[in-house]
Amino acid sequence: MDTSPASNLIPVWPVIVYGGLVLLIVGGMLVLSYLLGERHYSRARNEPYESGIMPTRSARLRYGVRYYLVAIFFLVFDIEAAIVFAWAVALREVGWAGYIELVLFIITLAAGLVYLWKLGGLDWSPGYGRGTDTRGRQ
Repeated sequence: MDTSPASNLIPVWPVIVYGGLVLLIVGGMLVLSYLLGERHYSRARNEPYESGIMPTRSARLRYGVRYYLVAIFFLVFDIEAAIVFAWAVALREVGWAGYIELVLFIITLAAGLVYLWKLGGLDWSPGYGRGTDTRGRQ
C-alpha cells in the first residue's frame, strides 16, 4: 500500500484540459462571428425605434433615492420573512428559547418600521410628510 502524499492528490489535469477546451471553443466562436458577421453602418440603424414612434428624449430614466430606499426596505423585511419561516420549520427543536428570541426579533423589526415610518422613509411624494397638506404645501 502506497502512503506517500502524492498518492492522495486528485489529478487536476482533466479540469485544466476541460477549461482550456472551453476557452478555445468560446474564443473560436467570438473570432468567427467577428470575421463572418455582417457590418451595417448607417445613421438610422443606430436610432432607437419603438412601435413606429421616433424617440423624443432619452430613454434613460433617473429614479429618486426614495425608490432605492423602498427596495432596500423590501429586502430587509423579505429576509425577515425567510428567518421567521426557518424558525417555524425548526420550532420543535428550538423550544421556548427560540420562541422568545423570535418575539424579540419581531419587536426589534417592528420598532425599526415605526421609526422609519415616523421619519417619512415610506412616503413617495417629496413634499408630503410632517406638517404638509395633501398637495405638499405647508
